Amino acid sequence: MAFKPEPDVNPNGGIVDPPAIVRYILKQVMSRIADPKARARKRAKAETARIKAGEPHRIEYFHQPDDPYSHLAAQAAVQLATRYDVELVPHLMGPTGGASQPEAEKLAHWARRDAASIAPHYGLEFPADAPVTPEAHHIDLAVSALEAAEPSEFPVLAAQLGTALWSGDESTLATHAGELRQPPLTSSILERGNARIAELGHYSGAMFHYGGEWFWGADRLFYLEQWLRDLGACKDLSLPFICPRPPIDVSGVDASALTLDFYPSLNSPYTSIIYDPTIAMVKECGIQLQHKPVLPMLMRGLPVPRKKGAYIVFDTKREAEHLGVPFAPLVFPVGEPTRNIYSLFAFARAHDRETDLLSAALRLAFAEGVGLHRKKGLRMAVEQAGLDWEEAQKHLGNSGWQEPTALNQQEMTEGLGLWGVPSYRLRGGEGPDGPYEDLCVWGQDRLWLIAAEIRRRARGMP
Repeated sequence: MAFKPEPDVNPNGGIVDPPAIVRYILKQVMSRIADPKARARKRAKAETARIKAGEPHRIEYFHQPDDPYSHLAAQAAVQLATRYDVELVPHLMGPTGGASQPEAEKLAHWARRDAASIAPHYGLEFPADAPVTPEAHHIDLAVSALEAAEPSEFPVLAAQLGTALWSGDESTLATHAGELRQPPLTSSILERGNARIAELGHYSGAMFHYGGEWFWGADRLFYLEQWLRDLGACKDLSLPFICPRPPIDVSGVDASALTLDFYPSLNSPYTSIIYDPTIAMVKECGIQLQHKPVLPMLMRGLPVPRKKGAYIVFDTKREAEHLGVPFAPLVFPVGEPTRNIYSLFAFARAHDRETDLLSAALRLAFAEGVGLHRKKGLRMAVEQAGLDWEEAQKHLGNSGWQEPTALNQQEMTEGLGLWGVPSYRLRGGEGPDGPYEDLCVWGQDRLWLIAAEIRRRARGMP
């Protein structure tokens, strides 16, 4: 076989194929993390403590100057500080790296491209000619200027300097930095922010932290806004949300001339909540679907640290509630359950049931807490997909799925420059200026962007 989907030696070791008792323990722990009642209790406790201490609604914001999402978050923070009765406590930080942020080079390229794509939809700005990363000297100037800023001035200044930083405007950066050409102690300034975010249990920039809960950049700000509104901290409820999530809307669109490459994974919480909405969107607009499942990151040898896994589960529950889809209790189907389901894809495809099979497996694992590592759970997935269990067992465990899956992974990682799931590539269509470029996006929170682009291409808009 020319291509294999799993490395010969996986650095994740026994995590890939945990014993049944470990799967059970993880089910209990992660299902509690996803429990909305537990979240409500934690929020109530935080609010009681805040009132008792006589403190304001204090939000800690972590700004990473060389992170494109932080530039968008800073613009949103300007409005947050104005519209809500809050105290914003800013922290400067640098890339944390390590296991929580693998594929750093791909992340930089992706973040730059993605930030520019979503900014107009959120009413924000990102320089069209921005580099993948700003020059190191320019970052130093921005850090020096922001370190000297008063907290109340920080959001406006961070937004202004972000525009200068991503535009390569050294004159503006130097002016705000007091003409310093070699700003001192930049690394120590960023290390303090890194230490603080690590103390609070997170790892990436553009994060807002309030009441023990995390909100990532412009994409998750509306959750924080809703909480503040519930607490009576909004100064004017007639004003709209700063960055409301755009709808997934392809109503009335004929996209039959377009193609959507869809890269899901069975062990992905995020995939589990967006899989059915993706298939529903495909059916509604008639776009040509290329279904290209890949293995989970753990099985591909990429790390997923415990704190990152816990945050993903917590965040997925919020996203599921927003989408109106079920999530948790859950039993991670990493390892053999994934191999077994994937081994049945060719059989399911022959009966035009491939997406039904993955849909059923995801629902059972992530919404009903059914263990696919047990034969009973595997049979439920097969039969709920409308397939015959006796016939399916003849195909179970074959290796024919491995090379196609490896090719899907190679296409996604090397071809698209992505590594996380779910990922998408939209192809086809021609506008006034010629054929459209492929749109490649990553994440369940980008299906709305795919839908917006489908509408644009179907109408031949520039």
